[in-house]
Amino acid sequence: MTPQLIVTDLDNTLLDSQHALDPLTVETFQALEAKGHHLAIASGRHVEDIREVRRQLGVSAHIISTNGAYLHAPDDQLVFERPLDAALASALISELDVPSDVRVNVYTADHWWIDAESPNLLAFHESTGFSYRVGDLAALEGQHVGKVFFIGEPRLLAALETELRARFEGQVHITYSLPNSLEVMAKGATKGSALEALLERLSLPASACLAFGDNLNDYEMLSVAGQAHLVSNAHPHLFTALPDVTVIGDHSDAAVARTLKARLL
Repeated sequence: MTPQLIVTDLDNTLLDSQHALDPLTVETFQALEAKGHHLAIASGRHVEDIREVRRQLGVSAHIISTNGAYLHAPDDQLVFERPLDAALASALISELDVPSDVRVNVYTADHWWIDAESPNLLAFHESTGFSYRVGDLAALEGQHVGKVFFIGEPRLLAALETELRARFEGQVHITYSLPNSLEVMAKGATKGSALEALLERLSLPASACLAFGDNLNDYEMLSVAGQAHLVSNAHPHLFTALPDVTVIGDHSDAAVARTLKARLL
């Protein structure tokens, strides 16, 4: 079989309900690599976080991190980056009317920063051990920022999204990776644009790409891939926005691995 590029989101797609890897997923991805297929992980997570998931998978894989702001090769060489302009990042961090119950987060090239302690967020990364640093985000001066994101109740984020779009529409890319995580990257920084760069790097057509996702930040990636798949637990909007997508099973039942095993192994 001609080598394919398999690119998958992590949370609520490849990972189970505990944000961990099913043994079938590990077995399947190692078998896919042995057959010569190309693998990539595309997530809103930080590259350091994703590297640990890749290690647990036991494969070589490209990493599309921070919702497409960065693309790294299997040897961790930085291949593509589209960080936020420093002035824009500073404005996003310091000039918005953010409710006190919403946590402001920043991914720089090397770290995850947050404006106050939020221990409940660490459970999300328990399987990888990735953790935030509490600090004065304004002191970062907007340097080397891949994304600024806001975590809180959806009703609070909805009002914040309205303000973001009013002030920064056309200057940044705004999306959600989870209902409680409103995320802002540089204009054009999406999983889709990073996937296009990866396909060019591998000299593969979009038709040779199988992509898997579940949420709004996966829309561009699924639009680029010639073979797009949604898990059945995906955001309702995507089923309408991507009417030709293939719907598979639930992430909690290792649906990505089961689909790939049936298709390619």
